[in-house]
Amino acid sequence: MTAAPRDLALLPKAHLHLHLEGSMRPGTLADLAAAAGVPAPGVRDYRTFAEFGARYADAVALVRTESDLRRVVREVVEDAAADGAVWLEPAVNPLAYRGRLGPPGHVLDVLLDEARTSADRLGIGCGLMVTVLRNLPPRTAEELARLAATRAGAGVVAFGLAADEERYAPEPFSRAFATARDAGLISAPHAGELMGEASILGALDALGADRIGHGIRAIESPGLMARLTAEGTVLDVCPTSNVSLGLVATLADHPLPQLLAAGVRCTIGADDPLLCGTGLLGEYTAARDVLGLDDDRLRAVARCSLEASGAPSATVTAALRDIDAWPDTRATNATRPHP
Repeated sequence: MTAAPRDLALLPKAHLHLHLEGSMRPGTLADLAAAAGVPAPGVRDYRTFAEFGARYADAVALVRTESDLRRVVREVVEDAAADGAVWLEPAVNPLAYRGRLGPPGHVLDVLLDEARTSADRLGIGCGLMVTVLRNLPPRTAEELARLAATRAGAGVVAFGLAADEERYAPEPFSRAFATARDAGLISAPHAGELMGEASILGALDALGADRIGHGIRAIESPGLMARLTAEGTVLDVCPTSNVSLGLVATLADHPLPQLLAAGVRCTIGADDPLLCGTGLLGEYTAARDVLGLDDDRLRAVARCSLEASGAPSATVTAALRDIDAWPDTRATNATRPHP
């Protein structure tokens, strides 16, 4: 008799690649739209990256009060816990609410407070990745990096770069990332999603990337994969998002197994579940069922997610121990919190 597969919800993991508003529950989006007296936007109605960004902006625009923002954070943490995450690092952009919810510093403090409160209630951990958009002036990015640096050690653990990689190169943001790194924050820019080797090299050389959001086009360059492996740079990979945006034809074509086989360290994330339709547990399930990752490989990905995170050392140590003891059945973990 073939043994039942281990429950992936019981595999301790960190969720390192998720954008806060893009991880909103569809029901919450509908509630916020109703409160605003407008139809809920069709957030999965996109064909290009530009349209994807516009749908994301539609969701952000419906977060109109501090209570709305706290609800989004709270539910994102709850969903991560339900998927077996013991740590998460949502990407946040406090500038998105300037003029609506107050100055960026106030918004960031609200985000930090709710993230901490919600995670503590569920017995998990949460740090924030402050993220700048590439279409903003580098000077604005530097201001945001200085703000993030003031909250290093108080819940901000990483600094990111997102938005249109084709139109905006990473190099102009080098000073902002230097400020973040000097404060001890993880450098985690997006690269290698829409663009290839040059973008990833820019993230490595100009931004000092510790982790790279996506990075899947490294598969096009054996030399670059060798460098990523040698330097231990982590790729925070989001298979369903890559398929949704047409970067990979089908899930079965995703290069994650090849990257792992080449020795590149990778984590698995959901990117924007609201827009892509799949959460963290769904991504792990697809990695097993479609990409063929066995339990040992899934354990390795989960270990990498903790080791590459901004989680406290005690959290990492406990999670790594529990990954090694990943149980065969849900019954062995009856005390796990269920939001």
